[in-house]
Amino acid sequence: MANYIVRRLLILPIILIGLSLLIFAMISLLNPYTRASLYVNSPPKTENALNQLVVKYGLDKPIPVQYWNWLSQVVRGNLGWSKTAERPVLQAILAYFPATLELSIWSFIPIIVIGVWLGVQAAIHQDQLIDQVARIFSIIGYSFPVFVFGLLVLMIFYAKLQWFPPGRLSQWASQIVGSASFHPYTGMNSFDALLNGRFDIFLDALRHLVLPAVTLSYVDWALILRVTRSSMLDVVRQDYVMVARAKGLKESDVINKHARPNALIPVATVGGLLLVGLMNGVVITETVFDYHGIGFWIAQSALQLDVVSVLGVTLFEGTLLVLANLVVDVLYASLDPRIRLS
Repeated sequence: MANYIVRRLLILPIILIGLSLLIFAMISLLNPYTRASLYVNSPPKTENALNQLVVKYGLDKPIPVQYWNWLSQVVRGNLGWSKTAERPVLQAILAYFPATLELSIWSFIPIIVIGVWLGVQAAIHQDQLIDQVARIFSIIGYSFPVFVFGLLVLMIFYAKLQWFPPGRLSQWASQIVGSASFHPYTGMNSFDALLNGRFDIFLDALRHLVLPAVTLSYVDWALILRVTRSSMLDVVRQDYVMVARAKGLKESDVINKHARPNALIPVATVGGLLLVGLMNGVVITETVFDYHGIGFWIAQSALQLDVVSVLGVTLFEGTLLVLANLVVDVLYASLDPRIRLS
């Protein structure tokens, strides 16, 4: 296991360098005024000021020198200036990321619990009613446009029933959260409310999370359901499952102790990458529900042609995805010892 982890860690820097080269290639296509935003709070106003920045930060140097200068800035946390957020890109990421992380956590729990349960039930009752319903459910969910489903639930549960409003908090709760008496431990309103002993704010935060979480969950339930069902059908046909049945074990023990643990190995891989996909910022969902996370900010940045912010978040999300792949590989190897020997 240790050798497997070491091999993966040795590959990690190569992948990160490749990612940085790709982002730098995109940056190199920008005009000098935009590229100056990578180093200063506001672009230069005159040609003379621009020339001074070009000399100061080596923008007239050969490409390898420019790449090294840019990479040294990135390592120090300087991803440029976001004109949309009116702050450094890294500070904006740290400000918006907790909201997206909170939404991802509350979406991921039902995705795994319901998706795995439906997938297992569909597999052990193959071609029966629950299997047919689950397959229809997965096809609809997998092909349903996110923005259509989001607008539909928003129209029903907010515009008509007034149950679950958009945004992150009600106005009264926002005032309390922004006051000096409320300590933002994590930046995630629901968890911070519990840590501050404010159960009323916790309930309000959950009310605002219901619709975006359900929208994300419904679309991704289908993927987990399909993966679980396919894996479970493959496992229940294996010899060791048939031997367990032949020994007279109860069907529930055969499923829960022998079949399901092995069937969940590919689910762990898909689930890990799915969680990172959620954390990277769900642009459409956050925009539809006016939920101010990374996805919402990037949508606004794209509309305002804030290229520096978009590329900075791309670098952040790419790094997050690379690290998540490493964690998923290690988790997969711990679940399936055969992977370590490959």
